[in-house]
Amino acid sequence: MNANNTLSSIRGQLPIIAVFAALVLVPPLFFDPSTTYLSRRFITVMIFAIFAMALNIIFGETDQLILFMGGIAAVGTYTTVLTAEYFAVSPWLTLFVGAFVAGVFGGLVCYVAARRQFTVIVLAIVTFAFQMIIMEVIVGLRDITGGTTGIPFRDLELPAVESLTGLGPFAVQFYVLVGVFAVVFALYTWLTNSKYGLAFAAIRQDEFAARATGIDVIRLKVFAGFISTFIIGFVGPFYAQTTGIVIPGLFSFNGVDVLVLIILVLGGLRSRLGPLVGAAIVIYLDNLLSQFGQWRTVAFGLLLTVLFIYFQDGILPMAKSLYEERGLRDRLTGLRSGE
Repeated sequence: MNANNTLSSIRGQLPIIAVFAALVLVPPLFFDPSTTYLSRRFITVMIFAIFAMALNIIFGETDQLILFMGGIAAVGTYTTVLTAEYFAVSPWLTLFVGAFVAGVFGGLVCYVAARRQFTVIVLAIVTFAFQMIIMEVIVGLRDITGGTTGIPFRDLELPAVESLTGLGPFAVQFYVLVGVFAVVFALYTWLTNSKYGLAFAAIRQDEFAARATGIDVIRLKVFAGFISTFIIGFVGPFYAQTTGIVIPGLFSFNGVDVLVLIILVLGGLRSRLGPLVGAAIVIYLDNLLSQFGQWRTVAFGLLLTVLFIYFQDGILPMAKSLYEERGLRDRLTGLRSGE
């Protein structure tokens, strides 16, 4: 690779470098020890950005629309918390157990859907039914899960790191989530640039043609489903950590799935930074709409409808398209070279 190619590659990565640099600066600039509200909002943005990135893998890449992300997050969270209590260990040790159980559950659903050749709509309906079932099971097993009363949970803290760095618990949790987002971001980038990305594109464009060319559609759909639900199950306990209690209502369809779907559509399907931008906008809007009580759901329903009609490609892809179409890139290049 010559010097020009190297320089071009670095320039192409500048937006990503700038975004992660900005994330690193968030705690020192915005986190105030005297009030936790703003800190929780930033942490919630990171959590939902990761949820949306996970949905991008399964829905954006393989066209499998799942509507039980809240249920999957609940499976991962309750498994993490209950196994930690049962074995009297830190939930940091059982995080991967919860994520694995969530991933296996999601993979099994994708396997049945792929074998039965469910359409997008049928899979969405089936997973929505699972969302309802999971919530009812959690409430019904109140002797184990605490039912609607819930389980107090604030054990995903790192006091040793806080003491060593002088950071507060919210800043440490934010940086942990930025690290998780970076890993998921790298994983998604690798997937889309690898042979899996080509296979995903073939499945998305014409599943039957992909089967005819020898692509193992079922294996790839299960793989995408496992990865996606593993990530959601892994992040679920961090979501519970923000409220300090694990309750079924935290993982409701309106509380998780609707938000994540809006975030993904707003940010842009198959956009790498779109989930983060969408999460920042939607969590801010959610904060504004919270004062309207039950009308919040109506407002989000209307917002989702508008987004599907006018912003099908998402904000970031649309902005990039406008930027390129108007020739701004060439003008800026000319200004930098003094032409």
